[in-house]
Amino acid sequence: MLLPPGYHDVPAGAMATVVTYLTMPAPVPARPERADAPWTLRPVVRPDLDWYRDLYRRVGADWLWSSRLTLTDGALSAILGDAGVLVHALSVDGRDEGLLELDFRVPGACELAFFGVTPALVGSGAGRWLMNRAIALAWARPIQRFWVHTCTLDAPAALPFYMRSGFLPVERKVEIYPDPRLAGVLPRHAAPIVPVIAP
Repeated sequence: MLLPPGYHDVPAGAMATVVTYLTMPAPVPARPERADAPWTLRPVVRPDLDWYRDLYRRVGADWLWSSRLTLTDGALSAILGDAGVLVHALSVDGRDEGLLELDFRVPGACELAFFGVTPALVGSGAGRWLMNRAIALAWARPIQRFWVHTCTLDAPAALPFYMRSGFLPVERKVEIYPDPRLAGVLPRHAAPIVPVIAP
């Protein structure tokens, strides 16, 4: 449904965000990264659900990531156990501090499903390092398109970062969904710059 111009009410207890879809139609060269990078990329086959949810929360709680936290164990296991879904952890000093999830389940395409580092690594160059590896892993498969979506609840630097990485914006949508803090999916204090408006 196309929204007409103007303001539109959002139900109390719900979130509204503008989602931007971006695509990379062909491989791009790796961008400059730290030569002394202390990070390693670790593939995680059939991730333990508690490990995955913990890292997902630590990377995404400030940006209200919640879609994977509302899934049952069975539903999440089915996704993460699919041969077309690749999960990697960015590790430093024996700790997992970044999440890279690539979804190849649609033939000929790869979705950058989840991507980010924990607050401790923001601004360190870890995101660029991780993106260079994401692009290489995606285009190592026979795909015609690498794509991602981000939204206005994400870090302000996210959209420009994706564009600098070689992704081109192609579409916008408005998403409305229940505030995960009101349902207890995320703590009430998550994302303090986004006010909670209870019903």
